[in-house]
Amino acid sequence: MNIKEWIFTTDHKRVGILYLIGSITAFAVAGVMALLMRAELSTIGPTITSNPSNYNVWLYAHGAVMILGFQIPALTGFFANYCIPLMIGAKDVAFPRVNALSVWLFYVGIILAVLTFFIPDPPDVMWTGYPPYSTISTGNTALYTFTVLILGFASIIGGVNFLTTVAYMRAPGLKWGKLNIFVWCTLGAFVLQLIFVPVLGTAVTLISFDKYLGTHFFDPAAGGDVLTYQNLFWFYSHPAVYVIFLPFIGVIYEIVTTFAKNPPFNYKMVVYGGIFGIVGLSGEVWVHHLYTSGMADWIRIGMMVTTLMISVPVGLMVIGLAGTLYKGSITFETPMLYALGVMFLFLIGGLTGIPLAVTSLTVHLSRSYYVVGHFHYVMAVAGTFAIFAGVYYWFPKMTGRMYNERWGKIGFWITFIGTNIVFWTMMDIGVKGMPRRYYDYSHMSQFEGAHQLMTIGAIILGIGFVIALINWIVGAIKGPKAGENPWGSKSLEWTTVSPPPHGNWPSPPVLEEGWSPYAYRRA
Repeated sequence: MNIKEWIFTTDHKRVGILYLIGSITAFAVAGVMALLMRAELSTIGPTITSNPSNYNVWLYAHGAVMILGFQIPALTGFFANYCIPLMIGAKDVAFPRVNALSVWLFYVGIILAVLTFFIPDPPDVMWTGYPPYSTISTGNTALYTFTVLILGFASIIGGVNFLTTVAYMRAPGLKWGKLNIFVWCTLGAFVLQLIFVPVLGTAVTLISFDKYLGTHFFDPAAGGDVLTYQNLFWFYSHPAVYVIFLPFIGVIYEIVTTFAKNPPFNYKMVVYGGIFGIVGLSGEVWVHHLYTSGMADWIRIGMMVTTLMISVPVGLMVIGLAGTLYKGSITFETPMLYALGVMFLFLIGGLTGIPLAVTSLTVHLSRSYYVVGHFHYVMAVAGTFAIFAGVYYWFPKMTGRMYNERWGKIGFWITFIGTNIVFWTMMDIGVKGMPRRYYDYSHMSQFEGAHQLMTIGAIILGIGFVIALINWIVGAIKGPKAGENPWGSKSLEWTTVSPPPHGNWPSPPVLEEGWSPYAYRRA
């Protein structure tokens, strides 16, 4: 392997793999932070640190790095880069050099995040960065700001690139109505990023202005308002849920259609009702994160309605998956197991999210471990399972080799069991009154056993993920040859050799009338 070629590459596939390597590294860092938190909480009082600020640093690193460094880059960086040009019959993206710039900006952001552990006063503002604490903390808030800005800029230029690529570089004969659902989902995610990432950038920049330049945007004593930051932050961060959800549900659609040998159930419903509906409503639901902060009744009630409304397009996406499975010739290879795991986890997360949309209930639940468990079910572990499902699914295409199927399934079941031990227990103790973000819960000693159970579950969960990572590495080095299309998929990316050469095809594919990426015969 020529390192120089990889550093200066503009090939969309190599850029995608660089995104994968960086995001998996970020995943490992964020995972270690989660284990440190669970170890600290396994007993009452100080366990591995006597400094509460260390716990805040771990919480900041886990949340921010897992979302901004792992999930969003893996879904909109790796999968989009590697798969979209292949799925639309393009030789590359519209702006290859800009694409390369985006991945190296991403790496700069990851390096800044890792610096958290090597500077004297690391950011301890947790992943939300709420003022007034973030403006008076001794932690390095500027590092938090720069990390978010750089990762955000990388995502913006990536979004412009892929929207242009799909609009102007589709293969002859590939109409909009024949695009893979994954392509539609990712385009929706990029639209959301272009709209909402600048809002987050503005919010974190104003924090640093307040702290270092003497402004008073969030200082009530000088006429500022801390709720302004909360509104700006969640105006981005709730749509960010759908920036993650849309690509990961798109990955699941590609896997389920392939392993069920069925076309998507009602393609138009999924695209126009599901994806378009989510994009249209995602900017109208952020206020449910602020129900306990105080607001006018008409705002609270209106946002409760829109929060419940967005469950309709999300439900259409889930119904589409269930309908695709119906009467399918289903086989249960590792990618399909992870895909079914995503459906189960997301169902639990979705059902447990309904009470959080209701103002009278969320006042009691939103500051408890219940919302932590719900959030992880619906996005964190569901999104992570989808990423692992996608890597397993496109692994033969990327490497030309197969992973070990037996170890893939073992890793899935270990991860699935650990996941439910941790996050179901979180929701249980949340309903019983355990508040979140506590470093020490000496006054709630009745929850010590539950915390110890969650720590055991987190270790099991980590073992499952390590098995998957080892399986990929070993498979890429010495796995058996896979062939061009081991899954029998009808999608365009499986019609070229594995791994695809630079340019993907000797000449651009020309699609005949009636071609479909889902040309399966429904039973």
